[in-house]
Amino acid sequence: MKLPYIIMIDDDIQVLRAIQRDIRNEYREDYKIAATESAADALELIHELKLKNDAVALIICDQRMPEMDGVVLLEKANEIFPEAKKILLTAYSDIEAAIKSINDVKLDYYLLKPWHPAEEKLFPVVNDLLDQWQALYRPDHEATRIIGYQWSPKSHRLKEFLSGNLIPYIWIDIENDPEAEKYLISANTSRSDLPLVVLKDGTFLTDPGINDLGNAVGLQQKATKEMYDVLIIGAGPAGLAASVYGSCEGLKTLLIEKSNPGGQASSSARIENYLGFPTGLSGADLSRRAITQTLRFGTEILTPAEVDSITTRDGYKITRLKDGSEVHSKTIVIATGVAYKKLEIPGAEKFSGAGVYYGAASVEAHACRNEVIYIVGGGNSACQAAMYMSKFAKEVNIIIRKNSLSQTAANYLVENVGHTRNIRVLCNTEVISCDGKEVLENITLKNVNTGVEETVSTKTLFIYIGTKPGAEWLRELVIKDEKGYIICGNDLKKQKSFHSFWKLNRDPYVPETSIPGIFASGDVRYGALTGISAAVGEGSMAIRFVRKYLQEM
Repeated sequence: MKLPYIIMIDDDIQVLRAIQRDIRNEYREDYKIAATESAADALELIHELKLKNDAVALIICDQRMPEMDGVVLLEKANEIFPEAKKILLTAYSDIEAAIKSINDVKLDYYLLKPWHPAEEKLFPVVNDLLDQWQALYRPDHEATRIIGYQWSPKSHRLKEFLSGNLIPYIWIDIENDPEAEKYLISANTSRSDLPLVVLKDGTFLTDPGINDLGNAVGLQQKATKEMYDVLIIGAGPAGLAASVYGSCEGLKTLLIEKSNPGGQASSSARIENYLGFPTGLSGADLSRRAITQTLRFGTEILTPAEVDSITTRDGYKITRLKDGSEVHSKTIVIATGVAYKKLEIPGAEKFSGAGVYYGAASVEAHACRNEVIYIVGGGNSACQAAMYMSKFAKEVNIIIRKNSLSQTAANYLVENVGHTRNIRVLCNTEVISCDGKEVLENITLKNVNTGVEETVSTKTLFIYIGTKPGAEWLRELVIKDEKGYIICGNDLKKQKSFHSFWKLNRDPYVPETSIPGIFASGDVRYGALTGISAAVGEGSMAIRFVRKYLQEM
């Protein structure tokens, strides 16, 4: 196994030796350690490692060096290893330059010298960054492989599922990678059977369903207990937060997710306004941290698992899954969030997964390298996707019906988009059709003011337009508003039929639905604040009232 590199650069030989000693003593079992006092030598090494197909996990660089500033070196290194984590060593007087470099070179952390004791000031920072890097690192010999057609909806679904569940995989395009045919020969299969999934142990699946793939990669799909204190349906930020607080407070907690833990948030390329992360973090990273945390507290997670129906019996909740199994619980938290609305134009459905994608920019980013792509929508998620895709695509076009992006997105994102050379914002514009033969080949744009139409060539259209609540599966179980959001708490008392369905001597708790002991949390709840931070707060709040309800039983 080829170990990834940690590279350190500092022209002060005493400082360099000190940090090299600390890093080597702590990480030499898992990483190769390289140190140099020359910025030029460091860049030469970085280029050499790229040619050798080696990986660089972390670069630690001093800011003030005679050949070039550390920020400049990191900017050059970023062109070769953009995924490598970057730490800038600074003196107190260099803090302003370090903060500026957070945006300029996507700096991950700046570390004040001296960093001793290393156990308190150095290792926790490095451990966190290396964990983030490892979550996305896909070594050639240890990852599941997917062999298929790039523009196949089936291939896209498998990639999205593995990515959403933080399972490393390597994508191999049958039409462009000569290695692909070798896998087909070894598996004694043909192109008509694609996609082909080759697991780490050498076993393989041809055109697998999501459940089969989940089982093959070791995801839990069956509950192990007869009764749970709380069943949480939906593993977005609200559901994950509820699971963390439920388990850490000693409740027997089961979390069910039908596809990808993290929800819509997991597809966000970069979240920059989440408290406590000044350099931002990806949605996938936030999901990974939350999943690791809740599993450590003892939560069981079933995925992929989909709920078919919920019934109550003597106050207990019986949840029937699509596979026919049942889960018994004392309470339920519904945290199924919202889903992107479909783009209702000719051709959009035909090319879904074959050039038209809903909130999947991070999954298909590498397929868009040096391409001209289009993003429909002007909200924060669309802007985050555009910023991420700008690293890969030749040109990113954001399509909005409004006069300005500032009408729909956060100011910091508007500024970032405006400063990115290869992002264009097409105002007062809408997409009216998608066309092509087997895959998307072009789209037609229309100026909403003048009515002028234009057809442009593109292989990729990402959709980030509006949302709808993920509560249709509940049918008439709980009371919802006309848009499908679940009505809870005091809002239930406004219903004319309130006294016909609510028979307890107390009022409904804030997140409680029309059925006592069933709660709603996050974006699916009527009146809930939107945003990841709000959803996390909603999830923790739901558990507070779950405990109150359990005390009544």
